[in-house]
Amino acid sequence: MTGLLLAIEGGDGAGKATAAAEVAAQLNAAGRSATVLSFPRYAETLGGHVLGEYLGGRLPHAASPRAIATLYALDRFESAAVIAEATARHEVVVFDRYIASNMAYQAAQVGPGEARDLMGWIARLEVEQFGLPLPDLSLYLDTPVEVARGLILRKRKRSYTDEALDTYEADMALQARVRANYAAMAAEGLLGRWATVSTLADGALRSPREIAGEIVGLLV
Repeated sequence: MTGLLLAIEGGDGAGKATAAAEVAAQLNAAGRSATVLSFPRYAETLGGHVLGEYLGGRLPHAASPRAIATLYALDRFESAAVIAEATARHEVVVFDRYIASNMAYQAAQVGPGEARDLMGWIARLEVEQFGLPLPDLSLYLDTPVEVARGLILRKRKRSYTDEALDTYEADMALQARVRANYAAMAAEGLLGRWATVSTLADGALRSPREIAGEIVGLLV
């Protein structure tokens, strides 16, 4: 059995972890074996550990977007066996962040003239050099930055930081550029098939159950 790979993407606070868990729960309830893998894997990989130090503001020096992109890719490369086992055991593997997240965030930290080249470089690193499988569907959870920030502040304590907001979450301008990058990648079909699901309806947050139900309906 080869599992379908569903990558749930979006900016910080978009509700990716909640949506991923609810999608897997609905699939399992319907008799379709599903599991969730979340990236970065802060406690399980070298790349994830160093990323935790970076996002927690504990690295002793600055790092370039390409260096940070390599750490995110390394985290997944170190997780290749875990991904392979999950796809062998389950009908659907739901990623809480995947390759597109690396592309959206690192491209948001360079000028517009460099962003597309950096996205391509990251895609080649993860897919061609590290041999990571492309997702069958990337699902973009579209959440306005202001709404997402409020949701971030309601998160439980994370393992890698004692602060309410990590390095990326605290930068509202960065989050706006990330949102624009995701919208562009979805529109252009980078990395394959995309779908966009809004987390709001008539200005109010939709329930996780409703959002997940829409996502499950896209899996054919």
